[in-house]
This record gives sequence, C-alpha cells and structure tokens, in this order.
Amino acid sequence: MVSYTTKHSILTGAANKEMEKLNDHSISLVVTSPPYPMIEMWDDIMAAQNQSIAKEQLKGNGDIAFELMHQELDKIWIQVERTLSPGGIACINIGDATRTINEHFSLYNNHSRIVSAFIKLGFNNMPNIIWRKQTNAPNKFMGSGMLPAGAYVTLEHEWILIFRKGGKRNFKTDAEKQLRRESAFFWEERNVWFSDVWDLKGAKQRIESPESRNRSAAYPFELPYRLINMYSVKGDTVLDPFLGTGTTTLAAIASERNSIGIEIDPSFIPIVNENIINATPVKLNRHIQNRIEQHKLFLHDRSNDETKNEIKHFNSHLNLPVMTLQETELRLSFINQVNKLENGFEAFYTETAKSAHFILKKHKISKQELINF
Repeated sequence: MVSYTTKHSILTGAANKEMEKLNDHSISLVVTSPPYPMIEMWDDIMAAQNQSIAKEQLKGNGDIAFELMHQELDKIWIQVERTLSPGGIACINIGDATRTINEHFSLYNNHSRIVSAFIKLGFNNMPNIIWRKQTNAPNKFMGSGMLPAGAYVTLEHEWILIFRKGGKRNFKTDAEKQLRRESAFFWEERNVWFSDVWDLKGAKQRIESPESRNRSAAYPFELPYRLINMYSVKGDTVLDPFLGTGTTTLAAIASERNSIGIEIDPSFIPIVNENIINATPVKLNRHIQNRIEQHKLFLHDRSNDETKNEIKHFNSHLNLPVMTLQETELRLSFINQVNKLENGFEAFYTETAKSAHFILKKHKISKQELINF
C-alpha cells in the first residue's frame, strides 16, 4: 500500500550556523516565525546572540537595541537567500512590537525592517498577508482609556511576509510539470488562501517546560499548511530556521513535502518529537480528510444554487467533480505511518482515493470522526 516517503530532519543549534551546512539552492520554500525583536519574552535569547543588545536596552536606547536584534536576524536571511533555489519563496511570520522605554511608548516596525532586509538581498516582495489572530478581547484598550489623546490602538494582527528569489519558478521537465499538477489545490481553497487577510485562531500550547513556555509563540497548523500548499509542490524541501514546537514539520508531513527544522533551544526537541508522534498519522489524516469533506460541502452548496454554472470537470483520483481543469489531476494522500529516525522522521503515504478504507481500518478511525474534526 505504501507509495512513497518524505524525510524530515530536526537540527539543534543556532540557525545561521546550522544553515551553513545546507547546500546552495537546496530549499524550495522557507516558512518560519523568528523571535520578534523588542518583544520582552525574546529579550534573553536575542541578547545571547549579541551582548550589546542587553547593554543598549539598559541604557534606554530602544532604537539601537531594535537594530542590533535585526542584525542578528539578517544573518539568517543571508543564509535563506543562499539556500533557496531560483524562484523559491520565503514566508516570514512576524509581529510588530510596542514597548515603553524611559517612559516613552513607541511602535517598533519589525515587518518593515525585515522587508527592507530581504529587498537588499535581491528578493522580490510579493503581496503580503495580514493574519488577524482573533485573540484579543473586543473591549480591550491601551494607554489612557477613554480619555484623549494618549490612548493607542492594540496590535491584533501579525504579518506573513512573502518574498520570491528571482522570477517565477520554472517547471521544465514532464515529471516536474506532472508533480505540479498533482499538487494543485481546490478552486474554493484558492479563493480563501490567496486573500490578503487571514482570520486564524492562535495555537494552543502544550509545553511542559516552564522555561520553554516563556519563549513559545507557535502559529496554528493551518498557517504553515496553507503556505506550503500555496508555494511548493510535493517532494520539495521546506525549511524552518526557527522550528519551535514543530508546527512547520507537521504541516510539511501532511503536505507530502520534505522538511528541515532548526531549533536553537535543545529543550524544545523532546516537545517537537512528542508533537509529531502524537499528531501522526491520525490527527494529520483528519486534516487531509477534512479538505475532501469541505470540498464535498462546497459541491453540495453550489449544486443547490441555481444562479451558479454547472461544474463540468471531474477528478478521477478523488472520484469527485471539480471546478477547473487544473484540479483534475490533484492527488491527496493519507499518511500511512511515521517512523522516528536519529535526527528526525520519515513519513510513508498511500493515495487517499484508493486507500481511505485501509487507513481508517488500520487506525480505527470512523468516517464521522474525520468529518467532525
């Protein structure tokens, strides 16, 4: 029943040092969320890279500390440029910061500083995505409350910055073109995913170490899952230089891509391993099955709308109608099993349309459980 495998390496160490070991042009996509400069919970780990950061903060030189922090991130962006293949994409999730230093409140524009760094490296900045996190209470206010003019708005969104190395990626051989077609997404998914505003809830943390919890800001699974499916094809290698709790690795496994994750904090590695073991294959298969069930709901709703045109195309692999010719060769696979390797994992897949019953039976999952996920 096994069709093919993907490999997922998990490395421990400083990102810029570990990335130096990677070959030029060996990465197709970067999806990551670095430490946010001038956010207090990241102060210690940023200062550990450059002692001048802490000194400038103690002096009250917020702007200097901000720039020094970004200079540390710049080292990783240089490696991103080297390791990305031509036409490769880098997706950087970052939030801006607000902070009071010497009784002066200020906004620190992390996203614009990173945009500037990537443009200097020769990247093209593609349209970015605003992630509305849906985490802050609607009645929350900051500053002077109901009195003008010292209040300030809350930051209830983050940025997903999209950069491309050079021009459009070329798919030259017949095999490359076929893999691209098999990596298609549904028409209705495209309409949601390629909006510039995403409404996604923040991730729930399951971290036992108090030290690691203080430095964790994981994004939800859906965020890297969308990006990986939008900007890469099956079999590509996805890199996350700031792996954290391993969400990018999980999304790569579910998307049938290879991955490399780098984490500077060794206390996170057992958490990453536990998260992958707990999520695979059952939980990730639920995400895959949910895409199919959501497509069925879309078909049902559209068929009942007399104002919509008839759906004329059919995907024989999924045994379902689809909106466009580009979707007819879309293939989705279930994860059959995931094996632990010395420094990572190996995932095995079986094609969804042909083996759904086998997967459900093997892992004792009811169809209703998958639909209700």
